[in-house]
Amino acid sequence: MGNSLKAIVAFVPSNKCQKYLLEDLEEMPVDKMVDLSGRQLRRLPLHICSFRELVKLYLSDNNLNHLPPELEQLQNLQILALDFNNFKALPLVVCTLKQLCILYLGNNKLCSLPLELRLLQNLKTLWIESNCLQYLPEVVCELSLLKTLHAGSNALRTLPPQLQCLQELRTIWLSGNLLSDFPPVLLNMPFLEVIDVDRNSIRFFPSLAHLPGLKLVIYDHNPCSNAPKVAKGVRRVGRWSEETPEPRKRSGAVIDITLDEKPLLPPAAKTKPEAEPC
Repeated sequence: MGNSLKAIVAFVPSNKCQKYLLEDLEEMPVDKMVDLSGRQLRRLPLHICSFRELVKLYLSDNNLNHLPPELEQLQNLQILALDFNNFKALPLVVCTLKQLCILYLGNNKLCSLPLELRLLQNLKTLWIESNCLQYLPEVVCELSLLKTLHAGSNALRTLPPQLQCLQELRTIWLSGNLLSDFPPVLLNMPFLEVIDVDRNSIRFFPSLAHLPGLKLVIYDHNPCSNAPKVAKGVRRVGRWSEETPEPRKRSGAVIDITLDEKPLLPPAAKTKPEAEPC
């Protein structure tokens, strides 16, 4: 079925047309996974909500802006992908799915997150990149088991101090925001392993050498005057990193060191990794 035909059928709300889009998906697959990505869906077919043993539901790259209350029946759901849709607000029914451990919300039109998100206490990975967030919602700081937070490509200027309550957080991606200073709260999070502040407006980096868990810091494409100091063995990606050392100061003058090797650049775009079972 061509995408153009799908797009036309998607405008027709009849059950017969929606069934056509689903390509006769009548029963829950044996692997307990349903992937309806890229089907031009404008609403979630209700019979999907009858698959009560469903573990993974992928609804990426559709035209969804709401979800039916019947979704609450999927209490075994662990992975839910809603990225690349038209959500302006997170449907509250998502917050009733208490077994969720991976939630993809990237590339929507979210300006905030509901307080009910705190009910998802099993959540370990949250993708909220490429939305309209001007601040990181404090409710994120109540997700006590969160290990990975993707919040790049928003309009964040700072991070809430409550973020340090997330003692399980290991990886934070903040590329492409409006940070003018390195977020102070990150200096109080010794268990962080990966910090990505690529493509911001940070002019000065404090030392990160005191963070014992740190393994990688990405700080490229910032108008910085220095590189963050790190402990031995920590990889830096950015200007004056291991591949291009910081300028040496001698008698008040700055002398650039030129290397034959080209500096290692970070990936042009971070893609969503394949989800693993919780």
